[in-house]
Amino acid sequence: MDLISSAQDVPRCDLCETLILHSYCDFCHVNLCTSCIGNHISDGYDKHKIVPFKERRSTLIYPKCETHPHKNCKFQCKDCNNSYVCSSCMASEQHGRHKFVEVTEVFKTKKYNIKKDTKELENHISPLYEEMALDLETQLANLDGGYEKLTTTMSKQGEQWHREIDIVINKMKTQINDIKVKHRDILKKHLNVIKQIQSLIKQTLQAIRKIEKSTEVSSTIDYTSKIKEFGKLPPKVKVSLPTFIPIPIDYERLCSLFGQITPLSTNTEENVSSLNRPNTSAKELLDEPELVATIQTGHEIIRSVTCLNEEKIWTSGETNDIKCFNMEGSLLQTIQTKSGKWPYDIAVGSDGDLLYTDGTSKTVYKVKNGQTEELIRLQGWRPSQLCVTFTGDLLVTMYSVARTQSKVVRYSGSTEKQTIQFDDHGKPLYSGNGQIKYITENRNHDICLADSEAGAVVVVNQDGKLRWRYNGHPSVTKNQSFKIFGITTDSKCRILTAHSDNHCIHLLDQNGQFLRYIDNCDLEYPFGLFVDNNENLFVCELKKGNVKKIKYLK
Repeated sequence: MDLISSAQDVPRCDLCETLILHSYCDFCHVNLCTSCIGNHISDGYDKHKIVPFKERRSTLIYPKCETHPHKNCKFQCKDCNNSYVCSSCMASEQHGRHKFVEVTEVFKTKKYNIKKDTKELENHISPLYEEMALDLETQLANLDGGYEKLTTTMSKQGEQWHREIDIVINKMKTQINDIKVKHRDILKKHLNVIKQIQSLIKQTLQAIRKIEKSTEVSSTIDYTSKIKEFGKLPPKVKVSLPTFIPIPIDYERLCSLFGQITPLSTNTEENVSSLNRPNTSAKELLDEPELVATIQTGHEIIRSVTCLNEEKIWTSGETNDIKCFNMEGSLLQTIQTKSGKWPYDIAVGSDGDLLYTDGTSKTVYKVKNGQTEELIRLQGWRPSQLCVTFTGDLLVTMYSVARTQSKVVRYSGSTEKQTIQFDDHGKPLYSGNGQIKYITENRNHDICLADSEAGAVVVVNQDGKLRWRYNGHPSVTKNQSFKIFGITTDSKCRILTAHSDNHCIHLLDQNGQFLRYIDNCDLEYPFGLFVDNNENLFVCELKKGNVKKIKYLK
């Protein structure tokens, strides 16, 4: 029974089992009353750590140093494959001039990622497998009815024939039954695969929850995400029923002309999205998007908005102030850029820290615990817009100082991992001027960029291969040139991009097909866009300095 949530049981001391506990040994994981503390620590062991009961399991358990057994490893050496080191190791010649990172920082990051994985498994991946299993079970449930219709059709045809063809009919029914067995076997086989994976997901969730509650550093840091493994959904199986095709009676060709049975057809439909299968059904869209709230930011010109969580948003404009608001519009915090120049873009990293670009100093900065530090410094290029991917990487759009080239670069921390600049024919994917290019990532890991000068949404896959371009939707009323700025995506892989001069937002499906405009809610010069985890759309009104919160889904 849970000692904390139960209103009927009073937590007792683990030693005397009678008195109400007040303390906890965070090393031995033992509940203690005041009287038993002395007995517990009387063994002379120096590792006991007595804390108030409410603060139990707050002490991190560090790994022991293999070289210096009397010390704990509170650091990792980045130059030695992130091996654990103690303070004595750090001072040794073996690690001279090496770079170290605090284990507590790695621990916090891993805990954050574990929490995110849990949410992804519970809210997105697991329901998809539930849906696939339900679909297969439905096919199995309808199997007998479908085949019964087949045999009924055959019987009606057979009633018109003479008794001499009864042998033929029975032979073909046997053939149907054989196909039915194969059909059932195929469905059961795929259903078993899905249920096995569901079982693995359940086991993984149990293991993750155990790690979440654990304070053991090793097990937490050694945790390996299985999101990519489970996120790659197996093919969706659709097995078509065979059909019976009646043929006019010809007694001379009785056997061959009675009818035909099509062979069993198994169709596998590949899941395009490994995390969320896109569904662009218009039924999911509100007939008329609704304005939920308007936040007055105080920016004379506002360009970017991003969410820290479901309660806070960050905004930036053409001043050196980056402002944080709650959903009621109250100012919570203001951060000034290090150079005093306005940030080109802002984003929230996977660890919850604020990121921003400074085109003047050619730098991407990170704000951690109120301190601004340099994350990426470029040579010959200026950083423009940011996007934090679902895997925790950072995508940065940038243009050359000469304003002749543009590209997208993927970073892991400050390490460059990928550059996207040219198509398969060596031609530039993006316009080469210094025009700002907003960027986002779909849940299917496509990289979507709003290229204002080119008048196009340019979408490439995660390998940088061009998938499609969108050059606008013909309209009599929206006749301004297709210059777009902000871009964002939602959980169904739909893409939203701001057509500022036409005071509207284009809503596309994941393949670039136009779905609708969002052009009500008195939108004026929409610019930066962001969709939060609750599918709320946040829109910057460039010249008003407002952020509008809009609901566009049912």
